[in-house]
Amino acid sequence: MDEGRWALQELGTDEYALPTRGSDWFDQAQYQQVHHHEYKESMSWVNGAWTNYGMGVALAWDALEDLEKYVDFDALGFAQGAKESMLFQQQTLVASFYLDGLDLFGGCPLYSEVGGEVKGRSTDVETFNFIEKLLKEAMPNLPIRKAGDFHTGSISRAACAALLIRLYFNAEAYIRKPMYAEAAAICQDIINGVYGTYTLAKTYQEIFGFTNERCDEMIWSVPSQNAQTQSGGTYWTWTAHYNFRQYLGNLTSSGGNNGIGLVPGLDPYGVKYSGPPYNYKIGGVYSRMHDSDLRKKKYVYTSNGNYEGMFWVGQMIHPSNPDWKILGGREYAGTGQPIEFVDQVAQFYRIGKTVNGVFYPDLASVLAAFPSDIRYAEESNLVRSTKRSPRPTSTDQTRLGNPDIPFIRLAEIYYTLAECKMRTGDLNGAAELINTVRKRYFTGGNDPDPVSASNLDKYRMLNEWSLEFFEEGRRRTDLIRWDAYVTEPWWDHVPSNSRHLHRFPLHTQTMGANTKLEQNPGYK
Repeated sequence: MDEGRWALQELGTDEYALPTRGSDWFDQAQYQQVHHHEYKESMSWVNGAWTNYGMGVALAWDALEDLEKYVDFDALGFAQGAKESMLFQQQTLVASFYLDGLDLFGGCPLYSEVGGEVKGRSTDVETFNFIEKLLKEAMPNLPIRKAGDFHTGSISRAACAALLIRLYFNAEAYIRKPMYAEAAAICQDIINGVYGTYTLAKTYQEIFGFTNERCDEMIWSVPSQNAQTQSGGTYWTWTAHYNFRQYLGNLTSSGGNNGIGLVPGLDPYGVKYSGPPYNYKIGGVYSRMHDSDLRKKKYVYTSNGNYEGMFWVGQMIHPSNPDWKILGGREYAGTGQPIEFVDQVAQFYRIGKTVNGVFYPDLASVLAAFPSDIRYAEESNLVRSTKRSPRPTSTDQTRLGNPDIPFIRLAEIYYTLAECKMRTGDLNGAAELINTVRKRYFTGGNDPDPVSASNLDKYRMLNEWSLEFFEEGRRRTDLIRWDAYVTEPWWDHVPSNSRHLHRFPLHTQTMGANTKLEQNPGYK
């Protein structure tokens, strides 16, 4: 149910791109249109995002009603308070889905039960207030997590509080009412342990690795099981190269369709987009990450659930076995050479070759015909992330699909509080919170580029959000909160300054199924 939401939160931002690669990933230019914010009422992801949040609301209310009507908690031996906990977890789920709807589309049709009269859209403020009411009612009835408890996917009091933080944190974008002080107060309570015991993990492997159900940083996660694929939760097939399984010793279900990658940080000549002549202030997360950052290594699974690195980058030969290498599947098919993933977009394979009767002597001649933009990528282009979906090699098959999917974690609370402090002028307090998280990514905690009062501005804050939370389905929201989504340039993105694009259109099927709905302003 997350695909449409994730795609709309990450693609079309400075974090991820889905370029056309030869004859792959064109699909009537819909991915190019998303990249350029040319949103249309016919886009399938728009339809999926609206349908899925609405379906989530309906299913959660339905489950709540079934629990109330058909389950005898006393006869089944449940402890006192279990019924209330289960019912209010469902209510929190409803609030979570409505929060998605508000974030993506604005005001939603508001239902408090399954069935009933079909409704039109409520206002933004009415939707905001409805979500707030659901969360505040649920919170005192939810369980408080203790240190060391396994994460089972259940909704704790802290998870509910974190959703309320997200609502308040983005209230200025949602209802044009700043509520940073309200968000900050709840953040501090979570950090202080008011809603349960949570601590920052010491390594990224604790958060995203094969035993992350034990991680005390996790506030809410989606459980996974041995030997179950994670493609629905991490979009593995969108990202992984066609022959990626070769890098893992032909691990089952580990090929992909070679689509999504991180927005490039380098131009085709190797010049950083963050420097002259471009000077893009955001985007290119891999390039912006410090070279000594432990996450920046090429992903390598070693053994017994251990791995290092978050990225598929460089020449893809597994260091433990030189026969495990990703061979070309399109432009580099038949060469016998391993693919080398680059933080760039250009059809490098044409250099020095005659293709379709045209000879391309150098890179300049290639770029003259095929510029570095969303239309003209090749299979080696873009660094890929395996952040939320580390996979074992074929020698450790039983760990396949084992990592849970983090949805809310304590680092988000630290960063939210930091931004709230920043907005009130407490730059030292904001820097201290961010640095508390950052230092775990450097050997000995020695961060070579810490945040400080002198370097913390809008752009450093946005880039810190990206460095910590890329791939986690929130980038668009962060950009909108800082009014950067339609006003800032990045690779192949010219800002439109059209703020109606902060919300997506309702799909034509959605409008046809409910004639009481009104289209968002700015769309036909």
